[in-house]
Amino acid sequence: MAILKQLLLQSGFAHIAWKDLVMLLLGLALIYLAIFKKTEPLLLLPIGFGCILANLPLSGLTDAPNGLFYLLYRYGVETEILPILIFLGMGALTDFGPLIANPWTILMGAAAQLGIFIAFLFALLLGFNLKEAASIGIIGGAMGPISITTTLRLAPRLLAPVAIAAYGYMSLVPIIQPPLMRRLTTDKERRVRMTQLRDVSRTEKITFSILITILSGLIVPSILPLIGMFMLGNIFRESGVVERLTNTAANELMNICIIFLTVTIGSTMKGETFLTLQTLKIIGLGIVAFEGGTLGGILLGKIFYKVSGGKVNPLIGSAGVAAIPMAARVSQKVAQEYDPENFILMHAMGPNVAGAIATAIVAGVMISVVH
Repeated sequence: MAILKQLLLQSGFAHIAWKDLVMLLLGLALIYLAIFKKTEPLLLLPIGFGCILANLPLSGLTDAPNGLFYLLYRYGVETEILPILIFLGMGALTDFGPLIANPWTILMGAAAQLGIFIAFLFALLLGFNLKEAASIGIIGGAMGPISITTTLRLAPRLLAPVAIAAYGYMSLVPIIQPPLMRRLTTDKERRVRMTQLRDVSRTEKITFSILITILSGLIVPSILPLIGMFMLGNIFRESGVVERLTNTAANELMNICIIFLTVTIGSTMKGETFLTLQTLKIIGLGIVAFEGGTLGGILLGKIFYKVSGGKVNPLIGSAGVAAIPMAARVSQKVAQEYDPENFILMHAMGPNVAGAIATAIVAGVMISVVH
């Protein structure tokens, strides 16, 4: 009996707390959404399992100096290597053609940054300091790597809730955005069919990537690692001469980095630090940020609808919330609910890509001003 008692005392059963149990249930919920609801499984499945692993007592996975998640966090996340490499892969998957064909959609991407500033102001009102409020506000850009980079530089202790809010709401864009999109637009506006985009040459796309790299590097040097890798990945894609590099960046390398980053993010969701009033505030402000971004993009879309004489579908403005390409697909889905033969996906990709660039610039400005 003494041996059994000793084994029990040395097991996780003797050390598990109620907060650990809550986080285990949360991890299971994320896995359920990923597998059975197919809600962004690439993100939620590893995050959920990382959460489970981190909240099982005595595993040592998050302990310094040799815990697996400790090492991944220290050398992969704190150094920003994983977010930067993910941006390289995103660039290799992104087509700038729709943005170059309709350059005015840059303004929609900029308007969708409204959510960042709304959440920033609300965070200040709720008692967060400037650095924390900036980290929370950037959730509204719907770019997980940018949220991580901004938070690491300004308020690293908030990384877990900010990252979870950013990636969680990114995965829930198909649920969060459509109700507000329908409420803000009329039936007539949603049925607008836009003219086909012009063909954009390879030279234009390569030139665009180089110019954006130089301009962003001069305007906001602090965010150049992300923007630079994003544009490098796109140059790989558009050059047509480095197919192996393009495939590696867009597939193997990006997938490896996503596994390491998302599992590590999940491992930061430890009960004693995650289940706090502060975390609940951040999760709530994340919703405000996303809805504010959708609002800003749609309202500018409605202005373009009026100015163009009804030739611009305002739904593409919601894609300025830069969850690439998910937000653009949501615009397409809502439009086809009212006209099954209406195809605005490529038009929505303009604000979608512009939103990613705008979010990076806003993050760089906040880091420079608030740091």
